[in-house]
Amino acid sequence: MLKNIDRKPSKTYVGFTNNIAERLKKHNTNKGAKSTMGYKWVVIYKKRFIDKKDALSYEYSLKNDRKKRKTILNDFNKSEN
Repeated sequence: MLKNIDRKPSKTYVGFTNNIAERLKKHNTNKGAKSTMGYKWVVIYKKRFIDKKDALSYEYSLKNDRKKRKTILNDFNKSEN
């Protein structure tokens, strides 16, 4: 899960990748997902999976669970302070 670092209020993005560093670089150079263009991003949560199917299933559930995303964001913000 990514969080924008250059604007308020905070915006989050959830996605799947097998190369976090490369994917983050694409998002930060406006070559990633359309919804991430124009923002600078930082990774705030990651989870590893052995099976791609399980990873995509988790991605889908996290994208649709605003409460869990908010909890992850709040936990990250607390750890920064």
